[in-house]
Amino acid sequence: MHTLSVALAFFGHFLLWSLLSVGGAIGLLPDMHRYLVVEQHWLSDSAFTSALALGQASPGPNMILFSALLGWQILGLPGALLAAIGLILPSSLITVAYFRYSRIHKDRHWVRAMHDGMAPITVGLLLSSGCLLARQEATSWQRIALMLLTVVLVVRTRLNPLWLLLAGALLGLLGFI
Repeated sequence: MHTLSVALAFFGHFLLWSLLSVGGAIGLLPDMHRYLVVEQHWLSDSAFTSALALGQASPGPNMILFSALLGWQILGLPGALLAAIGLILPSSLITVAYFRYSRIHKDRHWVRAMHDGMAPITVGLLLSSGCLLARQEATSWQRIALMLLTVVLVVRTRLNPLWLLLAGALLGLLGFI
């Protein structure tokens, strides 16, 4: 049985992650992994990665589903609700307030600077998430080659990433990776 303090700490981290979800919550993966797997030992690496895969494969708001799955595994239904609400609430309130303000004051210097400054932060968070996932899945030369080929194709071509996902799924079904 989990205590109220564990539930509050869990919820508090999702509230904080919501505030850090610049450019999307996928950039939060490294810190979520650090806290939930490495520090608290509430989940294993494979449980974390499986929840991510299931959340990303599901239609709809992927990171909300992923967070709810993490919460479910750790605290059951209350954990799923705490994780989903914690990840949605703060960033949603701030986003609504910011866009209302920036629409009215779009010519202000700090509004333009805010838009321009978020791009490198978003790229950095996405790269750190990619590194975390690649490090966990780079278990054979075939997987490493497939990851490198995928990155090259995404960067160098206009190939729809869904085709790459389909190709990876087929390679997995056929037992090549």
